Amino acid sequence: MPISFGLLQRSDMEKWSLMTITVLLALTVRWTVSLGSYSGAGKPPMYGDYEAQRHWQEVTYNLPIRQCGKRYFMSIFVFSVFVADLLIYIPAVILYCFSLRETSTKKKVSSALCILLYPGLILIDHGHFQYNSVSLGFALWAVLCLSYDRVLLGSLAFCLALNYKQMELYHSLPFFCYLLGKCFKKGLKGKGLVLLTKIAGTVVLSFAGCWLPFCTDMEQTMQVLRRLFPIDRGLFEDKVANIWCSLSVLIKIKNIVAPPTQLKFSFAVTFLSLLPVCIKLTVQPSLRGFKFALVSCALSFFLFSFQVHEKSILLVSLPVCLIINEIPFMATWFLLVSTFSMLPLLLKDGLLLPFAVTSLAFLSICVASFSIFEKTSAEDLQLKTFSLSLKGYVSWVKSFPKIVKSLFLLSVTLMAVLSLMSATVNPPQRLPDLFPLSVSLVSCLHFILFLVYFNVVILWDSKHSRSHKKFI
Repeated sequence: MPISFGLLQRSDMEKWSLMTITVLLALTVRWTVSLGSYSGAGKPPMYGDYEAQRHWQEVTYNLPIRQCGKRYFMSIFVFSVFVADLLIYIPAVILYCFSLRETSTKKKVSSALCILLYPGLILIDHGHFQYNSVSLGFALWAVLCLSYDRVLLGSLAFCLALNYKQMELYHSLPFFCYLLGKCFKKGLKGKGLVLLTKIAGTVVLSFAGCWLPFCTDMEQTMQVLRRLFPIDRGLFEDKVANIWCSLSVLIKIKNIVAPPTQLKFSFAVTFLSLLPVCIKLTVQPSLRGFKFALVSCALSFFLFSFQVHEKSILLVSLPVCLIINEIPFMATWFLLVSTFSMLPLLLKDGLLLPFAVTSLAFLSICVASFSIFEKTSAEDLQLKTFSLSLKGYVSWVKSFPKIVKSLFLLSVTLMAVLSLMSATVNPPQRLPDLFPLSVSLVSCLHFILFLVYFNVVILWDSKHSRSHKKFI
C-alpha cells in the first residue's frame, strides 16, 4: 500500500511538473509574439484594434458612471490579454486535458501543449491584439462543467461567454440542443422539467445581471443591440474565407441581391446546414456528440452566416482543439488551415515571421506528440461506420490512408507557396487582391470539405462505438 501511494504521488508530481513546463512555454510564446507589430501600429488616422481598445478604456473610465454603466467597472478591472489568458483560458485548457478519461499522462500533456500553442489564437490575441481568450475561455469552462454534469455552472459560464462576445452565438445551438436533450432523457414530466426550469432560471438571471446597467434607457439598449449586430455593414467584409466571399468572384451577390434578402437567405442556409446535427444531438445527447456538434455548427455559421470576419474562425478552432486527442490528424490539419485563412490580416499587421514560426512549431509538436501520419485509417478518423457502408460501392476504401496523407501534403505545400507569394510577390496592377482572394478561396474549399467530414462523423456515429468510452 505505501509503495502504491508513493508511485501515485510521484506520478502526480510528474504530471504537474510537465504541465507547468507546458504553461511556461505557452506564456513565453505569447510574450514573444506580443513584442512584434500589432493591429494598426503607426498607421494613422484610424490605427487599429490596439488603439481602439485603449481609447475605449480611457473613455469609459473618465466619463460619469451614469453614461457608461457596467462598462465603467469593466474599464477599472480591465487586464491585459496576457493576464486574461493566464486567469481564464489556460486554467480551463489544463483542467480539460486532465479530465480526459482513459488517457495517459503523456497524451494529456501533449493535448494541452498543442492546444496552448495553437498559432491562430496566439497571433490574433497577442499579435493583432484582441481579447478572444476571454470568451473562448468561458466557453471552455462551460464545456468542462457539462462534462462533470455541473449543468447550471456550465449554463452560467456559457452565458458569460456569450455576453462578453456575441459571436459565441456560433456555439449556442449545440449548448441548447445538448441541454434540452438531457432534459428530454430525464422526462419532461418529472426530473427533466425541474432541470429545464433551473437552466432557464440560470440563463435569465445571468442575462439580467449582464444587461441591467444598459436597460435603464431604451435608446441606450437599442444602441447596444445595433453595435452587437451591425446588419448595415453587409453580407461580408474584406476577403473572408466563407462561401459568400468566394461566390462573389463569380456572382456579385451584394450588387444583385438587396441587403434584407441577403440577411434572410444567409440565415436560411445557415439554419438548414446545421439542422441535421442539432436534431441528432437533441435526440441522442452525448458529450462526444456535443463537442463534434460545436465544431460543425460553428463552421456552418462561419461559412454561411451574415457579416463574418476572418477572426471568427477561432470559434471553430476552439472545439477542434478539444477533439485533437481523438482525431489528431484532422484536427491538426484544420488548425493549420484556420491560421492560414487569416494570412491577409496577419500580413497587414506585420506578423509574417510569427505566423511562419508558430505554424511550423505547432505542426512539428503535433507530429511528435501524436504521430499524426500514423493516424489516417478510417477507424482513426472516426469514419469506420461510414466506410463500411461504402465498402461494397467504392473501391478506394482500402487505399484511404494513402489518399488522406497525399491530400494533406498537397494542402500544406499549397498553403506554403501561397504564403510565400503573398509576402514576396507584387500582384498584377489589374488584380491587386489576387493573393488575399486566393488565400480565401483555398481556405474556403478546405472548410467546406471539413464541414462535410465532421457532419459524416456525427451523423454516422454509432452509439456503441469504442470512442464513446475514451473521452469525457
